[in-house]
Amino acid sequence: MKNLQTWIYPVMVVIGAASYGILSTIIKVAMGNGFTAAEAVTSQYYIGFILAVLIYFVSHRTFPKLRGWKVLMLSGAFTAATGMVYAHSLNYLPASLAVVLLFQFTWIGMFLDCIANRRWLKRIEVISLVLLFGGTILAAGVIDADLSNIPWQGWAWGLAAAFCFSAFMFVNGKQVEGIDTSTRLVYVSLFAAIVITVFQTPEIVWNGRMFAEGLWVYGLLLGIFGIVMPIYLFSLAVPRVGSGLASILSAMELPVAILASVIILHEKLTILQIAGIGVVLFGMMLPSFFNRTPKVVEKLEDPLL
Repeated sequence: MKNLQTWIYPVMVVIGAASYGILSTIIKVAMGNGFTAAEAVTSQYYIGFILAVLIYFVSHRTFPKLRGWKVLMLSGAFTAATGMVYAHSLNYLPASLAVVLLFQFTWIGMFLDCIANRRWLKRIEVISLVLLFGGTILAAGVIDADLSNIPWQGWAWGLAAAFCFSAFMFVNGKQVEGIDTSTRLVYVSLFAAIVITVFQTPEIVWNGRMFAEGLWVYGLLLGIFGIVMPIYLFSLAVPRVGSGLASILSAMELPVAILASVIILHEKLTILQIAGIGVVLFGMMLPSFFNRTPKVVEKLEDPLL
């Protein structure tokens, strides 16, 4: 049982991050079928909230109680901000460079964890971050790209997406006493949907784009892989492994994003990209091998565990 607890939570983080990696491909498919990125993102958070409510009422018969609202509100706001800011960065950046900038969340998240816990980076963490950075550049295929014409707004929005995702991981690692994971999922997705309503395209609900024109199909996929799975799994696992290690394990998003684009969008995969994916995976696994005893909470709040 102890050995299971040692590995199950890092695996949950990896699966949650991998689900994020599928999102960009789904959004590209939606755009290829006549929808905008903003419409796809809006449908993601609306349907994600509906799914969260359904999951809650399948296992509960009472209305979800709101506790620790500041943590839940920040978590929802940061996950919504990540989706919006990253999508906006693609207006200025090639997709490969946008991925590289987004993946700066690995070291940003690690430093946030060090500041919050008043500790120094471990040697293995430094090695892992260097490998992740180098592997990301190889895997994203930007070595031969011309970066001279990239506007400053692109760099700013790309790094802002990385900060938003790091903040989401950090806040989501904060436990809220008195609520289980299903309840947390409901309120995080609710606050995220509120932010999306203010800044994106809520008119898809009444102009026919959502249901009459089939946007809901992409919203359902995005809601499952971009809301339900990552928030649920991160809520369970990040408090156990720590936000620092969770940031490193979340690098799994990059290989999945690249493989999904190759399989579904038929994009080319070079030898350098394959090597980069291998380096990312190796750098991601290093801390887990050298730290076999991540923080485990003895009293689990979720009834499923």
